[in-house]
Amino acid sequence: MAEHIYNVLFLCTGNSARSILAESIINNVGKGRFRGLSAGSHPKGQVHPIALDLLRHLGFPTEGLRSKSWDEFAAPNGPHLDFVFTVCDNAAGEVCPYWPGQPMTAHWGISDPAAVEGTEIEKSLSFREAFRSMETRIKLFLSLPLATIDRMRLKERLDAIGQVLTRANDAH
Repeated sequence: MAEHIYNVLFLCTGNSARSILAESIINNVGKGRFRGLSAGSHPKGQVHPIALDLLRHLGFPTEGLRSKSWDEFAAPNGPHLDFVFTVCDNAAGEVCPYWPGQPMTAHWGISDPAAVEGTEIEKSLSFREAFRSMETRIKLFLSLPLATIDRMRLKERLDAIGQVLTRANDAH
């Protein structure tokens, strides 16, 4: 019997940086057990070039990455979603569409690297930091015993993952 492939949607407002990084990360480290997707409430229409450069530099997949509306996934013919994670505070505060199939949800807020102003080095560093934070959270998520954990405990763990780096970053 084939193992279940979990569809994981990462949401942000613009769908150009954080959610795109998350989509690529989970598709790379999820070892075929997870299918990463991303979308935005108000998509920018293009992926941020620094996000694409960073992913390529680190050897992560970029093929097929595009900025798109979350409406694609809320449609009746959209893919079944197992998990939906908001990765920016703006998207978390918005009224999300109805997701068919009642996926598990959590907020994993990460500072927007695309909003950083400064030198190219400072901008690149902000993308690397966002990548590291997202990669850590995704690896914690992938370590969960999804097939055996009950929904209430899983929700607690998903919410806790969203707080892991927030507390560490607040200490700086």
